[in-house]
Parts: sequence; C-alpha cells; structure tokens
Amino acid sequence: MTIRVLVADDQEIVRIGLRMILDARPGIEVVGEAGDGHRAVDLARRMRPDVCLFDIRMPGIDGIEATRRLAGPAVPNPLAVVVITTFDLDEYVYAALRAGARGFLLKGDSPDLLAQAVHAAAAGDALIAPGVTARLLETFAGATRFADPPVQPIEALTAREEQVLAAVASGRTNGEIGDELHITLSTVKTHVASLMTKLGARNRVEIAMWAYETRRVGPR
Repeated sequence: MTIRVLVADDQEIVRIGLRMILDARPGIEVVGEAGDGHRAVDLARRMRPDVCLFDIRMPGIDGIEATRRLAGPAVPNPLAVVVITTFDLDEYVYAALRAGARGFLLKGDSPDLLAQAVHAAAAGDALIAPGVTARLLETFAGATRFADPPVQPIEALTAREEQVLAAVASGRTNGEIGDELHITLSTVKTHVASLMTKLGARNRVEIAMWAYETRRVGPR
C-alpha cells in the first residue's frame, strides 16, 4: 500500500524539497501541503493521511500544538506525526514528543532517514535515531524538571524488559536489540509490546522518554 503523507512547513522551498524526496520513493506519496499550523490540522483531519510531517515553527499554531491536536493523549484516534526541525530547537523537539509525535528528524538528516521515519510512523512505530534522539533525551533528562512525576508501571518490569528498555532508549532497532541480547525478533517485539502496556506508552519514543525521566538511562 502507498503511504499517504501530509507535509507542513512555512517555507515553500522546504515543502517542495520534501515532496520531491518523498515522491521519488516507491510506496510513498505526498497528498497534501500546508504552510501554517491551522491549515495543517484542518487538512490532516479531513484527509486522514497515514503520516503527517510537521515543521516546528509555523504561523498560526506551531508544530507542537498541531501535533497535540492530532496525536495528543486526549485524541481518540490519533494520527502519526513526525516532527522535523533544526539543531537549535532541541527543547521544542522534546515538547513535540511529549505532545504525541512518533519521532523527529533534523533538517540536515539524509533522505534515507526521512523515508525510514515515514515508514516507521506508518507502521505504528517510531524512529529513534542513534546519536540524535538518544542525545536529545539525555540532554533533557539532566536539564529538565518535569511538571509531573513519571508514571509508575502497572506491573514491575522483568530483568529482560529492563534490558530492552535501555536498548530502546539508546536508539537500537528491534533487529539490533535481538542481536545484542541474543533473542529472536518476535521475542523483542513481545517485550516492547509488554513495555508499552506496563508503562502506558503508545510508541517507542514514549518508552525512551520514560527511561530517561526515571533515570533508568542517563548521559553516557
């Protein structure tokens, strides 16, 4: 099936570039564009794309608020949102993840990573790029005071789940986790699903955030 993508960025040249990159990939099609947050939310609600790719800084409402309205905890049927931003907006990226984004990219990332993020979001997963997401989460784990205490798991994590938790928070893919822990891919998926249930997390990004907020994983 073709993955339908909505692109929102206030710079037309950026939207054109993203459309060209994505449309050139088999199985991905950009079906809509928006130059401001209000338009992005309106189009997303009407079109129900498979993935929304949002910039952080947009007129009207920013990408964080747009993400919250489409994918926040109170949204009954959330859309998949991937946030794209620049290196100097780390704090906004973290806020976007807490608002419900399934992942984020930096504008200097490669076209391959962009396509991977779209595929991951469409599959109900979240892209956590090693050295990018992990670094940002580490930064905010040590610098941010959280308004609410981290949620406690409904059931204690097993020793293996603690290992998988740390690996997810470090940006490992399921395949890499399986190789590292010498377990099958299906077993990894079972542990990740169990972590989501116990933590009330909707995706891998929220699992990683919980690991840093509870100091299970810290700066290297």
